[in-house]
Formats: sequence, C-alpha cells, structure tokens
Amino acid sequence: MKVIVLNGSPRKVWMTAQLLKEAQKGAESVGAEVEYFDLFDLKFTGCRSCLACKRKGATEPWKCAWKDELTPILEKVLASDRIITGSPIYFGEPTATFRAFMERAAFPALSYNDYSSVFTGRVDVDVFLTMNAPQQYYDNSYASKMQEYFTPFRFLNGQTRIFPVCDTLQVKDYSKYEMSGFSEEHKKSVYETEFPKALELAFKVGAGQA
Repeated sequence: MKVIVLNGSPRKVWMTAQLLKEAQKGAESVGAEVEYFDLFDLKFTGCRSCLACKRKGATEPWKCAWKDELTPILEKVLASDRIITGSPIYFGEPTATFRAFMERAAFPALSYNDYSSVFTGRVDVDVFLTMNAPQQYYDNSYASKMQEYFTPFRFLNGQTRIFPVCDTLQVKDYSKYEMSGFSEEHKKSVYETEFPKALELAFKVGAGQA
C-alpha cells in the first residue's frame, strides 16, 4: 500500500499538519509505504490550459504535461493507492495552493470526449479540512458545498472522503492580534477537548480503521 500525504496549509506545525502527521502514523502502523509533502514548499501553478493532456495520441493523457516542482509529486500521487491531504478553509474554500494541486492532479484524467476518466489506476482520497466555523455552520452551509468542491477527485477513480475539523484555534495568544471577534477562552476549550478526538480520528483514517 502506497500512501502520499499532502499538507495544503502554509503552516507546517499547526492543526492541519498535526492531523496529517497523525494520519501518517496511522498508515505506517499498518505497514503502508508513506511519503509526506508540504505543498507550500513547492513552486508550481494550477492548470495552465495548455491542453497537452487532451492531444490525440497521448500515451498517458492522465498525466499533466507541464513541468515544475509539482511534477514528481503528481507522479507519486498517480502511482499511489491513496492520498491523505488537508487544508484550512479561507473565505469558504481550501487554500489556493491546494486548489492548484487538485486541478493538476485531476483535470488531465477528464475525457473531453465523454466526460469519463481516462486514468487507468485508482487513487482513494481522504481530505481533512480545518476551519474557524463551528460544526453546525459546517453542516448547514459548507457540507454540500465541499462535497461538490472535491468532485474533480472522482477522475482518479477512487473514493473521496471529507473530514471537517471545526472551531479551530488560530493562534496561541490572542492578545497579540486584532481578533476580538473570537473568544480565546472558547477556542482554547474546544482545542483542549475536541482536537485530541480529531487526532485520534486522523490516526484511524490513516490506518484504514475509519
């Protein structure tokens, strides 16, 4: 079992990264071959609409033809059995860097003949989303939107699952920031009581037990 873990957050040690590293531990605990990457370390763009992947006669049309620092990561993703990824939510969506990755990973596999997938493999996708929004707001306003947002991953022929982690802690000391709209006491309480549960879930997801 080959698993690729991709952090779509600019923070390498905060909540999204912690969840993904716990998922990595879970995958490794059951013998998976795991590699972890921070997407913000790489210089790359989203789809450039070169349409090289749609040219007739392409031998592996599901592979993005554009060459940059994402290219070797995409090779690993398409050769894996599963990716575990995550992103914070900014303005109601994952980071722009995460979006760029998803475009490059999924668009080449989309057939413009019949809108099926030309990809010959199968990659399952697990996505962790961290956000300031409370769980009820996610359920009422984001859940269906996120299901639609991640539909491009269906062209990798696997299952896509979304794991929201809500009401997250933004910073350690709120007194240093203009953030009076948030209750530090509440945020820290949620972090102390709920985040350990999210970490446990992440481990189980990585181990294939959730």
